[in-house]
Amino acid sequence: MLNHLPLSSSRLPTCCTCEPEESWSSAASTMDTTVGNGAGLRDESIANLLVFSFLHAHNNCNFHKELEALGQELPVGVCLEADHDDELQTDGNRASRLLYGGRREGDSENQEVIHSIACHLAEIGDELDRSIHPGLVSQLAMHFRNPSLSEEDRRHYLAAAVEKAMQTYATDMEQEKARLILAMLLVRKVADHTPSLLRGIFHTTVNFINQNLLTYMRDLIRNEMD
Repeated sequence: MLNHLPLSSSRLPTCCTCEPEESWSSAASTMDTTVGNGAGLRDESIANLLVFSFLHAHNNCNFHKELEALGQELPVGVCLEADHDDELQTDGNRASRLLYGGRREGDSENQEVIHSIACHLAEIGDELDRSIHPGLVSQLAMHFRNPSLSEEDRRHYLAAAVEKAMQTYATDMEQEKARLILAMLLVRKVADHTPSLLRGIFHTTVNFINQNLLTYMRDLIRNEMD
């Protein structure tokens, strides 16, 4: 379950871009099918949307344009649309909201559930942000700037950075949950450091999650449907 340390509720809180809690019950059956037998959204698409929504939940970032371009590439059909009813943010950018383009029946509901989970994980990520040393981010960015690295090498360096961050985070959170959040937090911090690296580290992180945290990610979604 998504036990937020300062909160006692096991239900996900809503954030500025999350759907109300009623959307959970309407999406439960379709999401359970996705997690149970592979119908609907594929695991890769689930990880894509989870990481993308995690990044989108953090408004104050240096990679908004890169994130918008990335969303147009994703197979789940995610894109950002400026919310012109909102005032300009402190960084001069307008707020944006996520739009979905599910290709099968139930996909849009599934995406909303995953997005809600990502919002909550991003809140926890904000609390862990200061536990990641800036030198670790700079070093990881340096590796991802090396065009000669293979995808396997990139995953190796990302995994090493996650394990390094695991040594400094101050919480009793379960380890798989911490690894998932820290991996996505590293994407955010590296992209903030060097926005042009967003696309590469995003896809490497999705691969890392699918190879190392797939069972946990699927269980996380299933448990929230109970």
